[in-house]
Amino acid sequence: MSVKKETARKKRHSRVRKKVTGTSDKPRLNVFRSVKHIYAQVIDDASGATIIAASSSDKELKGKVSTGGNIEAAKTVGQLVAKRASDKGIAQVVFDRGGYLYHGRVKALADAAREGGLKF
Repeated sequence: MSVKKETARKKRHSRVRKKVTGTSDKPRLNVFRSVKHIYAQVIDDASGATIIAASSSDKELKGKVSTGGNIEAAKTVGQLVAKRASDKGIAQVVFDRGGYLYHGRVKALADAAREGGLKF
């Protein structure tokens, strides 16, 4: 990604982060997308702690995901983060798309998390 695109994304993300915050009751589901992988974190902003993290480079997904930078990997990560959240007793989250367009891999991750039982 070029420097100009990355700075524009960070600017959009900071603008969204002013409004979107996660609490202990309703934490924030953050998405980061790189060329090779996709990452998702469930964050409690009140305490500043990451509760759950999942990515396409997890050991648990080694055999399931061939390439970490495609829509299938995003769906798998979305299902994994929803499963880990339900194990921790988290049912509702606030979605933070990280300044990316809600399209493609970001949308696939969000839809898979919703199918897995997360509400946002």
